[in-house]
Amino acid sequence: MTHYTRPSHSRSPHSRTGAPRRPAARQSDFARTVSSTPPLPPAASFAELEMPAALLSTLTRQGVTEPFPIQAATLPDALNGRDVLGRGRTGSGKTLAFGLAMLARSAGRRAEPRRPLALVLVPTRELAQQVTEALTPYARSVDLRSATVVGGVSISRQAAALNRGAEILVATPGRLADLINRGACRLDHVRITVLDEADQMADMGFLPQVTALLEQVAPGGQRMLFSATLDRNVDRLVRRFLTDPVTHSVDPSAGAVTTMEHHLLHVTEADKHDTTAHIAARDGRVIMFVDMKHAADRLTRKLLSGGVRAAALHGGKSQPQRNRTLEQFRTGDVTVLVATNVAARGIHIDGLDLVVNVDPPNDHKDYLHRGGRTARAGESGTVVTLVLPGQRRDMDRLMATAGITPQSTRVRSGDAELSRITGARTPSGIPVTLPSPATAGSRDGGSVPGRRRPRNRRSPRPAVTRTAGA
Repeated sequence: MTHYTRPSHSRSPHSRTGAPRRPAARQSDFARTVSSTPPLPPAASFAELEMPAALLSTLTRQGVTEPFPIQAATLPDALNGRDVLGRGRTGSGKTLAFGLAMLARSAGRRAEPRRPLALVLVPTRELAQQVTEALTPYARSVDLRSATVVGGVSISRQAAALNRGAEILVATPGRLADLINRGACRLDHVRITVLDEADQMADMGFLPQVTALLEQVAPGGQRMLFSATLDRNVDRLVRRFLTDPVTHSVDPSAGAVTTMEHHLLHVTEADKHDTTAHIAARDGRVIMFVDMKHAADRLTRKLLSGGVRAAALHGGKSQPQRNRTLEQFRTGDVTVLVATNVAARGIHIDGLDLVVNVDPPNDHKDYLHRGGRTARAGESGTVVTLVLPGQRRDMDRLMATAGITPQSTRVRSGDAELSRITGARTPSGIPVTLPSPATAGSRDGGSVPGRRRPRNRRSPRPAVTRTAGA
C-alpha cells in the first residue's frame, strides 16, 4: 500500500472538521462569489504541489507535463482541504483538477465494505465512465480502489463492487439512490464530495436527488462543485452545502474559446438534408446533434443508405450499445455520430475537429456543451449550426446570450464555401452496412448469423483518454 503522510497544514483553518456551518453569502454568478479567505496562488507546476510521489510519477508516465489553468488554479486550495467552486469550460481539465486532490487526500486510507470515502456525482453515464477511465491509473498508483455506478447496467454487479470495498465512488444520482435504498451503499464515511457538471444535473431535474445524497455524507467534509454556469439552482446548492468556498473561474466566458470557430450556415428546408449528407461525407469524424431520438435514428439510416458510416447515440439505446457505438467512433469504424443531448457532456474524443448542430439547440447552455466536444485540451475545432429561415432570429438571440459572434454564411449542398468551412464533399451513394452494436452480445437484440449469443457478456470498456484535459 502506498502511504502518504499529510503535512499538518494540509487542512486550512477554514476546512470543516467539527466546525459549525456558516452560511455562504448569496451569490448570483461566479464573478460575485467572494470567499472570506483569499485563494492560494496558482501552481506553476505539479511538482510544487503537496501530492504523493506516486501521483507525480503517474502524471509523467501519462505525458501530463504541466497543469492546465483550471488545475493550476484549484489544486493548491483543493489539496489544502478548502471547499472549491470551479468554473471551466468542458474539456478544460476539470477531471484532474478535482481528481488529483481527491486521490492525494484519500491516499493511505481504506474503505469499509459499502462505505466509500470519496464521492463524485455526475449527470450522465458517459461522463461517469470517462471520469473513471481518466482517474484509474492515478488511483491505482496510490492503491485506491474505485467503483462506478450508473443506470443501464447490472445493479447487482455494482452492489458487489461496493461490498468488496471502494475508496472512490463515481456515480449518477439515480443509480446511487437505488443502491442506498437497497442497503448496498452508505455515504456516512464520505469525506470528499465532488459535483461535476452541476448545472446539467440541475437542468436534468436531479436537484432533489443530489440534495438528498449530499445530506447523507459525513458532516464537516470537503466539497467541490464544478460547473460551466452558476444559475439559481446551482447557486442554491452552493449556499446550502459549501462553506466559505474559494472560487476559481478560469474562462472569461464559457463560449470564449480562441481555438474554436463558430458558423451559422443558413440553408433552405428543401436542401437541408443534402447539406447535412455532404458534411457527413467529409474526410474525418464529426458529431451531428439532433433534437429527438427518432430523428437521430432516421438521419442515421439516411446517411448509411448514402454511403456514410454513421451510428446513432441517444437515451433509447442500452448502455452496452452506447459503449460500443462510442468505441466504433473512437476507432474510426464509424465516422459520423448522430446524437441527441445525451452526448453533449462527458464524451471526449481526441482529435474531433467538427461539431454540427443539425437541429439548433434550445438554449445557449446546450450550445456550449454540444460545441465543447471539439476544441478540447487546447486543440482547434469548428462548430456549425444549420439554420432554417424561421430559426434565424432565435439563433441570433441564442448566440448573443452565449457571448459568441459567429460567422454567418448562406450555403447549399455542393457549394465551395460549404466545403471550405466543413470539408463537405459529395457522398458516394453506395449503401454501407455496419455491424450493429447489438450483435456483440447486447441484451437489446440482434445476433451474428449462425452464432449463439454468449450469456452475461460484458461490454468492452471505452478507450482510455490520457490527457490532462480529461
